[in-house]
Amino acid sequence: MPRSQNKVASRQRRKKFLKLAKGYWGARSKIWTVAKHHIEKGLQYQYRDRRNRKREFRRLWITRINAAARLNGTTYSRLMHDLKQANIGINRKMLADLAMNQPQAFKAIVDRVAK
Repeated sequence: MPRSQNKVASRQRRKKFLKLAKGYWGARSKIWTVAKHHIEKGLQYQYRDRRNRKREFRRLWITRINAAARLNGTTYSRLMHDLKQANIGINRKMLADLAMNQPQAFKAIVDRVAK
């Protein structure tokens, strides 16, 4: 008995990958095996970088807080320690936003926790 093939499903699967490869350069967007390889690699990067993005933003916030803290006569580590001692539960994202957009409010926080 001959082997049964589902050509419709196979074609759809290939078309799905080629559609994802739209915009890629050269053979990466046209040849099935090359496109498949680059799509899979791109999805691996996408998965990895969803986690890395969180790290990068935290580093950015810390850099901004440190810069603003030094303008106000303290350091990042001292400021975070003093905030914890004063039981002020404001996260780094909000602190960085205050440091960038509302320096007076940030200064008020630093003055409040400074000893």
